Amino acid sequence: MSSRFARAVTAATAFALCGAGASACAGLLGPQYEYAEEIDLSTDGTAHVEVHASVAALVALRGAPLDAGVNTPFDRAQVRRLFEGPGVEVSAVRASRRAGRPFVHVELDAADIEALGRLDPFAWAVYEFERGGDVLRYRQTVGAPAGATVGDVGWTGDELVVFRLHAPSEIRFHNAPSRRIERGNILIWEQSLTDRLVGVPIQIEVHLEPESILYRTLLLFGSTVLVAAAAFAVVIWRVARRRPATEG
Repeated sequence: MSSRFARAVTAATAFALCGAGASACAGLLGPQYEYAEEIDLSTDGTAHVEVHASVAALVALRGAPLDAGVNTPFDRAQVRRLFEGPGVEVSAVRASRRAGRPFVHVELDAADIEALGRLDPFAWAVYEFERGGDVLRYRQTVGAPAGATVGDVGWTGDELVVFRLHAPSEIRFHNAPSRRIERGNILIWEQSLTDRLVGVPIQIEVHLEPESILYRTLLLFGSTVLVAAAAFAVVIWRVARRRPATEG
């Protein structure tokens, strides 16, 4: 099962269970972020990327040419143009509201994760992906924001931002502050929106096995099937040999 499919199943399950109310839903889904960047990396350097952010955060952090007013709808075509570029294809742009603010949800596919930083929404970061011997190294350094002024949009000072990486293979090393690997292959770097607005840097580093989890799983499954088939053949052969000869 790919991590993208697994996320879709999790989201659908959470949505189905959220009928009891917004507070229960918030507890189920965990922390809510004002800006979230989620990278589903592949071992060849391609990536599926999702950005979930309030319009105000996109304006303040990335200088997006959008109206940060809480009652102003955004132009989805304009958001699509903002995130598109060479080697990057936007697959979805959605809208929602939370805490009285409009939120943008963008999904895109990048042919080269290192080229992502050439696009304005990601230009505050340097993305590095390299293969050295039998290890893959991923680094992401997030620097200063655009620093645009958005006025009073209802921020309380408790807002969070997050950078989340879905690793494609076994993780050998990581510097996630929690020191944990979530759900087998997910690493999380959280920061307060206040720190992100003043440019407190985020350093991400992950070392990975060169073979994908899916490839290794399929290889293990195939090997198991072959071993089982061989064992079954041996049992049949032994039973056939022990069968008494038919009298003439």
